[in-house]
Amino acid sequence: MRKKRIWILLIASFFLGCTVYASTLYKDVSTTLETIHEPEIRKVSELRTEKVELVEKEPFSLLLLGVDERENDVGRSDTIIVLTVNPTTNSTKMISIPRDTYTEIIGKAKLDKINHAYAFGGMDMSLLTVENLLGIPIDYVIQVNMESFLEIVDIVGGVTVENDLAFLVDDVEYKKGSIHLTGEQALGYVQMRMDDPLGDFGRQARQKQVLQAILREGASLNSLWNYKELLASLQQNIRTNMTFEQMVDIQKGYKNSLNQIDSLSFQKGEGKRIDGIWYYLMDENELSTVTKSLKEHLELK
Repeated sequence: MRKKRIWILLIASFFLGCTVYASTLYKDVSTTLETIHEPEIRKVSELRTEKVELVEKEPFSLLLLGVDERENDVGRSDTIIVLTVNPTTNSTKMISIPRDTYTEIIGKAKLDKINHAYAFGGMDMSLLTVENLLGIPIDYVIQVNMESFLEIVDIVGGVTVENDLAFLVDDVEYKKGSIHLTGEQALGYVQMRMDDPLGDFGRQARQKQVLQAILREGASLNSLWNYKELLASLQQNIRTNMTFEQMVDIQKGYKNSLNQIDSLSFQKGEGKRIDGIWYYLMDENELSTVTKSLKEHLELK
């Protein structure tokens, strides 16, 4: 439930109009990014003929993985979100993939739940499996440890969301309407699904809500006062194949696109037990529609 691999936008926000701390900030952020960068993760998708040129403001895609890491267990990616970003239309499309989605695990030669790809082969296998499912190139991947979710929300001063469903989680009441959440409260908010009529789809919708709220808070100047605390959390809990230079290029050329998020969703599939295990089976027509939308947004033929 450790949500939003929003840190990329959070870090980007630090560069916006920060003059007083410019030199110190630049050094601290670049040092952090050197630590979280995973250079061995694939750099260019086989579904592209040429590498994305961020300096040319070409559309790109980003996979966000929220990972439940446990002791003596590499964990599973219970949050799987894909973003496509287009600076020409100044827009971003966001799609959540149900964690129980039954699909081919690339590199494992088997059908299984998509969130198991991370357990089998980490970010690389997750990236390849999501890419195969959606039929689009995945240019970048960011993985966040769920435990950092609470820290990030608290560091940005909490988040405000518009709650459509009143419910309780461990005696904590989430009223309908506009509510402000601390890190711990936000975790309960995005984890709840058993009492939601929409089940996991309702949970995905709340995840997106909190992600967008964190982006709003992270873009405010207030977050600058706690930037060292935030960077420390990112360093401990985040890994990515993006370089510092690519981050800077995105901040320079894509910040307006990241402010306009169009949320897509999978809702027409069905839950089914196969050999006693519960899976989510995609509706092929819906999957094709989503793929077409993402390809068009990436300006792919």
